[in-house]
Amino acid sequence: QVQLAESGGGLVQSGGSLRLSCVVSGLIPSIYSVNWYRQAPGNQRERVATLTDVYTEYAESVKGRFTITRDNSKETVYLQMNDLEPSYTTKYFCTAVQYSKAQYWGQGTQVTVSS
Repeated sequence: QVQLAESGGGLVQSGGSLRLSCVVSGLIPSIYSVNWYRQAPGNQRERVATLTDVYTEYAESVKGRFTITRDNSKETVYLQMNDLEPSYTTKYFCTAVQYSKAQYWGQGTQVTVSS
């Protein structure tokens, strides 16, 4: 089992920045990747960033604006979001995918970007 707890969301003006945090606990050695998703229209969820031991990956829509990093000493994965736009307003989720392909989700954190 893996548990995830996001924080760091809030209200920011257009052009501003936020850093989301995801504290990971449980069977950490079983984790292959940690990902950030955001809620998209129609209840879809869009994967915006992925972090594994060997690579990071970003959705085209956020390349150059978002950076995913981790601090192993704090068992935390971060999503630095810069130059935010009102269209980025939504709920952001942290997920962990195990080598077994099982996926766990956090509760999400709301990001609101005002114009």
